[in-house]
Amino acid sequence: MPADAPKPEIETRVVKKVARRIIPFLGLAYFVNYLDRTNIGLAKLTMSDELGLTETMFGLASGLFFIGYLLFEVPSNLALHKFGARRWIARIMLTWGVIAAGMAFVPTAGWLYGLRILLGIAEAGFFPGVLLYMTMWFPRAYRVRLMGLFLLALPVSSALGAPLSSAIIQYWDGLFGLSGWRVMFLVEGLPAVLLAVVTWFYLTDRPSQATWLDDDEKAWLTAELESEDSAKGGHVSGSVTRALRDVRVWMLGLVYFGITYGLYSLSFFLPSIVAGFKQTFDTDFSLVTTGLIVAVPFAVGAVAMVLWSRHSDRTGERTWHVAIPTLVGAVSIPFALYMDSPFTTMLAVTVNAVGVFCALPVFWYLPSTFLTGAGAAAGIAIINSVGNMSGFGAPYVTGWLLDATGNARAGLWVVGAVMLLAVALVLILRGRVGAGPGPVAPPHEQSVRTR
Repeated sequence: MPADAPKPEIETRVVKKVARRIIPFLGLAYFVNYLDRTNIGLAKLTMSDELGLTETMFGLASGLFFIGYLLFEVPSNLALHKFGARRWIARIMLTWGVIAAGMAFVPTAGWLYGLRILLGIAEAGFFPGVLLYMTMWFPRAYRVRLMGLFLLALPVSSALGAPLSSAIIQYWDGLFGLSGWRVMFLVEGLPAVLLAVVTWFYLTDRPSQATWLDDDEKAWLTAELESEDSAKGGHVSGSVTRALRDVRVWMLGLVYFGITYGLYSLSFFLPSIVAGFKQTFDTDFSLVTTGLIVAVPFAVGAVAMVLWSRHSDRTGERTWHVAIPTLVGAVSIPFALYMDSPFTTMLAVTVNAVGVFCALPVFWYLPSTFLTGAGAAAGIAIINSVGNMSGFGAPYVTGWLLDATGNARAGLWVVGAVMLLAVALVLILRGRVGAGPGPVAPPHEQSVRTR
């Protein structure tokens, strides 16, 4: 069908119905997921003194999450493929919620290290599992923009979570006899437990099982997705071993490593950078004000992410829609701490955040161009695992350099260099992944509201 041809009525109707049911719920779950993973960055502002953490120790505590996460990522995603998303995602959310809330009671740094590892094990498989789940429900032509809407939860989680977490730490200090940062962990861990129960009853594993779709809608969607899978050239069909041997999988993992290196450096250390304005620029921000300032780059990044993913779908281009924002983020972040005011510093940080968040939804389209079945379960998990090694490296290296040099500049130069490596790799991969179905439709034909 030509790109400018009107979409069949059933296609428009089904994509709308599925998107409205699935995307908001998965976005809410990811909001809670990312908040529970990164709220340690704001807890640090008061937790470090109570537990006696140096910058390096905090970086280690932040990064240890990803040790357990990486070890169990592929097995968890294969379990989701075997047992179904409804059961497995509910299990993941229940265990991570209990552990996240349990961090409120850590007595020492050692206990903090241990629970961060357990939290990573519990969360393993959630994000790649959701990505795999979306390939079971949405035709390829719609995935980038809908992925952008789902991933919107990531910057929104930081934009709303930063002021929320800082307000809990400041105003609920002493509640239940706990320090403010402990109350924050307790309060923000419980929503995952509640959502686990909802997930068990709400999610549907596959279109053929969806009682909320009409029979003709189920038949059309099932046939469309099966047709796309059978038409993939050079795909890794149902083979886990072929996914493990495919060089594209590992190279995409390294690209994702570079993009998320910038993401995790911001998420874990931006509160500390803003708090450091007191010494650098003679400012005096409260915890709540710090949280509000931290929220700004993520809020701007959220808007940019949606607009950029829509532009990618309109043009049908993928590789440059990953490379260009990653390059912008790489160039902007090293100069942030050379600025002469809090405003210009945050402006550079915001440009970096825009680059990171614009690259993410388009990046996750690329694996679906050549992976399917169990190979997709394994391949997506491998890419996410390799990429999330940055979750250990970024906070640890940044914290170590902060201790060693007394400022964050060296750490941010490393961020820029790693993101530049990601740009080079994605351009090397150009032509081997990312060939999409072309532009979905010109603006005047875009009748699907979720676009």
